[in-house]
Amino acid sequence: MTYVVDTHSLVWFLERNPRLGSHARDALRDPAAELVIPTIVLAEVAFLYARQRIAIDLPGVLAHIASAPNCAIYPLDEAVVERLPTTLDIHDAVIVATAIVLRDALGRRTALITKDTAIEASGLVEVVW
Repeated sequence: MTYVVDTHSLVWFLERNPRLGSHARDALRDPAAELVIPTIVLAEVAFLYARQRIAIDLPGVLAHIASAPNCAIYPLDEAVVERLPTTLDIHDAVIVATAIVLRDALGRRTALITKDTAIEASGLVEVVW
């Protein structure tokens, strides 16, 4: 299974925050799962850390990704832009479009790890929390 990871999910996992859902935690711990981090998530981490809203910085996140053989960064490319759902805010739209690319264009069984109610209510992608 391929999981696209939303910003709060990644941050809460790395910070061991108890707000992370149990199904989300299980997916993030599964060594057989492929974890995909959209580049917008990295930008949000840098932004939130600079504003002292999270404790983990971008180098810490990148070090975790580099050390985890089942983690990959997915770029904001043309395929993602072509699939942006305009019903969501831009950050959520990029994350959802990344999941849609992996599912529809690359044929992977894909879910999005998020607590975001707008994403879940959209019904555009499977959500795990």
